[in-house]
Amino acid sequence: MKKALVLTNGLYQTSDAKTAHGLVRGSERFLIVGIIDNALTANKDAGELLDGIYRNIPVFADLNNAISAIQDAEILIIGVATVGGTLPAEMLVIIKEAIKKGLSIVNGLHDYLNDHVDLVALARENNSTLTDIRKPKKREDLHFFTGNIFNIKTPIVAVIGMDCAMGKRTTARMLMQACAKENIKAEMIYTGQTGWLQGSKYGFVFDSTLNDFVSGELENAILSCNKEVEPDIIFLEGQSALRNPSGPCGLELLISGNAKNVVLLFAPKRIYFDNEPHWGKIPSVESEIAIIEQFGSKVIALAMNTEGCSNEEAITIQASMESSLNIPVLLPIQKGVAPLIPVLKSLLQ
Repeated sequence: MKKALVLTNGLYQTSDAKTAHGLVRGSERFLIVGIIDNALTANKDAGELLDGIYRNIPVFADLNNAISAIQDAEILIIGVATVGGTLPAEMLVIIKEAIKKGLSIVNGLHDYLNDHVDLVALARENNSTLTDIRKPKKREDLHFFTGNIFNIKTPIVAVIGMDCAMGKRTTARMLMQACAKENIKAEMIYTGQTGWLQGSKYGFVFDSTLNDFVSGELENAILSCNKEVEPDIIFLEGQSALRNPSGPCGLELLISGNAKNVVLLFAPKRIYFDNEPHWGKIPSVESEIAIIEQFGSKVIALAMNTEGCSNEEAITIQASMESSLNIPVLLPIQKGVAPLIPVLKSLLQ
């Protein structure tokens, strides 16, 4: 794996840096060797800043400090997912300097590096490459829905959330890793740029796909995975939320992805969609479960995003929800996802 630095430029401790957070938690595509953030977080460990777990990934104040410390880095990954996918102007300056120093750039934003004529010329001069993960596929590379998904016998589990930035991808990866420990062959279908960055082989970038082909791309990823790998179980990474007005999403996984089982993420202390009061309040978990059931799928577990909760509050909420809903409630970051393994094994029978 090529050694990569991840650029967050002061945003590491915000939800905008969820791409960086995912890469710090793990990647099979790149070896993450450092985070470039700012002076406030510099000289700390990125893992400890994220969730208290030391991961030997240093945080640097700027590009020069990072390159001085890690001289064999080859890649700079844009580690933020901004609203609207725009590239912050101050990051462009850093990207140009990185290219001059011989780094290739990997970008997951809607603002494509290859549309910047000056960056393309600069990359050519310095033998660097510019990779735009979210660039839409060509029409001839897109797949239309066929209905062959309904012939698959492999259990498909959608990991969806009540809102954005809940931990859907992280939970799906943790479930896949927990299955591996139990000799259950599991795969995850990625639906966002970070899933690709972390090394997932099968999937597509949902929000850069023409609407007519979303169902087909999802189906094709599942069919390809099922044929080539023959997994015991397939997890689907969710995007946004069923009722987030800025980008309602998720029913595609249930209908076109034929996911008959769901792990639903919720954050008990988050009141509004994307923390924007004028976007409306996040509905109750019970009402979300009712909607999912109307589409013929079953919520087999909840997973809690504990932002704003003390450990005591999280445990109390977990016990209360398990009692009232009679399904497992996971605390992925605090306690892992192993308690769901018996339920997943039951799906294989």
